[in-house]
Amino acid sequence: MVDPPLLELRDVETSYGLSRVLFGISLVIAAGEMVSLLGRNGMGKTTTVRSIMGLTPSMAGSIRFLGEDIGNLPSYRVAKLGIGLVPEGRQVFPNLTTRENLVATAANRGGAAAPWTLEKMWQLFPRLAERAGTMANLLSGGEQQMLAIGRALMTNPRMLVLDEATEGLAPLIRDEIWRCLASLRAAGQSILVIDKNVAALTRIADRHYIIERGRVVWTGSSAELANAPDVQHRYLGI
Repeated sequence: MVDPPLLELRDVETSYGLSRVLFGISLVIAAGEMVSLLGRNGMGKTTTVRSIMGLTPSMAGSIRFLGEDIGNLPSYRVAKLGIGLVPEGRQVFPNLTTRENLVATAANRGGAAAPWTLEKMWQLFPRLAERAGTMANLLSGGEQQMLAIGRALMTNPRMLVLDEATEGLAPLIRDEIWRCLASLRAAGQSILVIDKNVAALTRIADRHYIIERGRVVWTGSSAELANAPDVQHRYLGI
């Protein structure tokens, strides 16, 4: 018997009031894969993530995680099933310290054999160890992004979702985030990532979906995307 995909969207349609944003989005992520969602601003990437997380429920189609229909679940139940979100804008708890942000979300509901701990987090992001007692609102943007990733990892998610993984970050911080994601992928962490850095994504991701006006218009491997400058130019403005 073949195991179901980790995540599967079929013909998902989502609206904000009377404004339709997604027009039949379909995508599949297998366990252990790193997959990117690409497209220009306003094409439906964040709405796709919000639909997966139950933050903006879909109107039609199906969303299944580990074979279970999650399309009508509230966001807290989606998170408890094992999807860890790193939202656009980071949204760390500003009045908690770095350490408190991490321990506040710590859980191992899926029974991971080697769950994330503070010690492991300090190894992944040494900069956060140096800022352990600092209030989150006093961290730099890059440090807050590391903290947002760490906070999601402390839930020991089966799948990590990052919306705009490196947007607005300094080059050195971006490199550190990509290093982190590469190490997570190598360790078998399933990842769905939104970002504009195609060169970085094609180095570490397995597959890619490009969205244009709420529809998937292209999908393929990293090698296929790297060798398709016409696709990049047409849909990503590169």
